[in-house]
Amino acid sequence: MTKLALSDEILMAVDKPSRYIGNEVNMVVKDPCSVDIRFAMCFPDVYEIGMSYLGIQILYDMFNRREDTWCERVYSPWPDLDRVMREQSIPLFSLESQTPIREFDFLGITIQYEMCYTNILQVLDLSGIPLLSKDRTKEDPIVIGGGPCTYNPEPIADFFDIFYIGEGETKYGELLELYKQYKISELTRREFLIRAAGIEGMYVPSLYEVTYKEDGTIEAITPTEEGVPRRVKKVVVTDFEEAPYPMKPVVPYLRATQDRVVLEVMRGCIRGCRFCQAGMIYRPTRQKPVELVKSYVDTMLRNTGYDEISISSLSTSDYKDLPELMDFLVDRIDRDHVQVSLPSLRVDAFSLDVMKKVQDIHKVSLTFAPEAGSQRLRNVINKGLTEEDILGGVTQAFSGGWNKVKLYFMMGLPTETREDVEGIPELCEKISEVYFDTVPKEERVGSLSITASASYFVPKPFTPFQWAPMLPRKDYMEHAGWAKDHFRRMKNTKRMRFTYHDEDISLIEGIYARGDRRLSALVLEVYRQGGIFDAWTEFFRMERYTNALEALGIDQEFYLTRERSVEEVLPWDHLDCGVSKAFLIREWERARREEVTGNCREQCSGCGAACFSEGACPAMN
Repeated sequence: MTKLALSDEILMAVDKPSRYIGNEVNMVVKDPCSVDIRFAMCFPDVYEIGMSYLGIQILYDMFNRREDTWCERVYSPWPDLDRVMREQSIPLFSLESQTPIREFDFLGITIQYEMCYTNILQVLDLSGIPLLSKDRTKEDPIVIGGGPCTYNPEPIADFFDIFYIGEGETKYGELLELYKQYKISELTRREFLIRAAGIEGMYVPSLYEVTYKEDGTIEAITPTEEGVPRRVKKVVVTDFEEAPYPMKPVVPYLRATQDRVVLEVMRGCIRGCRFCQAGMIYRPTRQKPVELVKSYVDTMLRNTGYDEISISSLSTSDYKDLPELMDFLVDRIDRDHVQVSLPSLRVDAFSLDVMKKVQDIHKVSLTFAPEAGSQRLRNVINKGLTEEDILGGVTQAFSGGWNKVKLYFMMGLPTETREDVEGIPELCEKISEVYFDTVPKEERVGSLSITASASYFVPKPFTPFQWAPMLPRKDYMEHAGWAKDHFRRMKNTKRMRFTYHDEDISLIEGIYARGDRRLSALVLEVYRQGGIFDAWTEFFRMERYTNALEALGIDQEFYLTRERSVEEVLPWDHLDCGVSKAFLIREWERARREEVTGNCREQCSGCGAACFSEGACPAMN
């Protein structure tokens, strides 16, 4: 067993020491002398969260299939260990070999949400890697970022050498081969980065200059070196059937957030929800053949010891072979006593039949997301869900024995009115009436429970709402008050519960989501004030951000509540996710006219994603 980086005394003093010792089932161990490249893969959050992320499992498996590369893992130390490491000058280390991260060739950081930005600096700082990319030398690892936040990486551009725009299965091979040449050559770090920028999907922020107008908006984003592309286009997997997939995922010692076999059946989404960034940036939709997915099941169960399977996709109900796959999985439930965890499905007859089969006599809550309380606003956001669909679905659910319903909404959506907000409790009331009209009193088991949860809408890049103003904080609180007051007036209010998300965290997320390169100073200042784990409400401190914004002279309303013109140069306009700006503008205009756009299988909306590969986009089939 590898000698641990932390002493027994430290491990016994911190919470959940198994986060830091490695040696899990299916962990990959190699001889460091037999490889050319050592790659540290980081999720900048606590171990249990990071171990649940399928993307890292895929890349970990893919890298370690290479004989010349050893990929290891690292996560953010929890605050108790963070304090000890700083006090005792213990460098951050990998789990597999317990090697200091600064000794690796690459530090790859997946960036899943904006509120982990200060944790990125935590990882760099504890590793002894200069926080700013301009201060690094050839002796430091190449710091590369991937994940959804790279579609506007400008607020953290100063901290990264490269951003990988797109799906990791495609271009890492070229980058690693280039690095092997660089490592044994006289090339400088900047010369390597210039060459790396020539690989499709690689965005090197230090090779671009951003200029600003007097009003603070962007004048232009231009390359500073010849041969560097003016726009960086994302890369995608076009042969989804042949894409690498981990048959022996690492199994954690402690229970992770997603502690089960994960089956990715589809990538992308045919729906066109105008608020949803994932639905745009992961286009085009690609499906795995059902026979291939079936073949994964027995192998992964055998290699992990798990007794639960989860299906992964943005919209599982749209997987064409779902009925056949569910029949196969239900057979495993009956034969091998395996549990199947379902994501939120559309509430229809098929989905309810499936849920009856995979859930035991004790039925868990039925969960679905109307997103808006009124039909008008659901049309604005292009949800593709009518009140008739919702009430028809819950009627079938209540008839099938369910009596607990969870509904997810957003407040602060573009064009939202008081009537739209009060539609949330009114919809819940209609659902409760369906229950009492559908289920005879003598057949009711337990009591009806309806939970409505509302989040603060944050406009995101590469969506039709990227130009929309974010609702001011005081207005969000007013809207929440409207909803709470109206819930109290409902006849069945005792059967209902209403909650809404923390507004302060959402405001900072909103600043970062559409921020520009000038916000790197904000991330750095908040980190210097002690900010880490800002996605966790128990560690988030709004006063840090308030103080930093004031000290830096940053006008938060410039980033939050200002409606952008479609002619304005946006901080991410030099990146290309495949969905055209013309399409996003059309959808923004259709939203304001309350017009619905059909899904990809109904009719091609000309989003531009068909450019990647024939056969990948539903419009091409």
